[in-house]
Amino acid sequence: MDEGNLPCHAGVMQERQNTLGERPLAYRQIDGTGIGVVFLGGFNSDMTGSKASFLAEWCSKRGRAYLRFDYSGHGASGGRFEDGTIGSWLADAELALTQLTQGPQILVGSSMGGWISLLLALRHPERVAGLIGLAPAPDFTEELMWASFPPAIREEIMERGQWLRPSAYGPPYPITRALIEDGRSHLLLGAPIAIHAPVRLLHGQADPDVPWEYSLRIADRLEGRDVEVTLVKDGDHRLSTPENLALLGRTLGALLGEDGT
Repeated sequence: MDEGNLPCHAGVMQERQNTLGERPLAYRQIDGTGIGVVFLGGFNSDMTGSKASFLAEWCSKRGRAYLRFDYSGHGASGGRFEDGTIGSWLADAELALTQLTQGPQILVGSSMGGWISLLLALRHPERVAGLIGLAPAPDFTEELMWASFPPAIREEIMERGQWLRPSAYGPPYPITRALIEDGRSHLLLGAPIAIHAPVRLLHGQADPDVPWEYSLRIADRLEGRDVEVTLVKDGDHRLSTPENLALLGRTLGALLGEDGT
């Protein structure tokens, strides 16, 4: 595994932060052949999580190119989380895709990363060989946040510019007015989604954050016909148990025409 343009040596992990665009974006990259794999993380997560790490090992074993990175304000990247929006994180992902990869890629998007990957595929259809959504959450700022907030929280966001939302995964994090308002310019579920690459959606039916019916809505909106939804009855939002990761490997392998186990 290497960072930037460092040579890749089997069994050696080299790590550094590189700068893309105006903000320093941290990334890790494996050189390889054939169709590459890009992982897009979720809201307030980073590239060291179990799914991103599993894919690094999966791709490394097969000699396949792999890229994971942190959006600005996330993980090891520069910037402040509260300054980020769907548009700015999409711009980060676009820079990573266009400057750090070559040829067709499989985009694997987790939660918010599922939204970002759909937006990327719409912008760069020639670079996307397929998509895998893990509890994908397009439009979550409007449908899963704003629509569910009581008037007092909406008022705080609009008047003070942000509200600190409690989290089951760590300390409270800010939901900003800019995040909500910018999200409205990137909504997808209200119209057909003109993506024709193969799409695989994996969703846990015990997901407390993004209802599993969301994946069915996405599948219905996608214009392409090669779309499959897999529901994991006891799966939570993270889909990071060994069984869930094995399913991810099999799904990715099938898209690439190889054994994913």
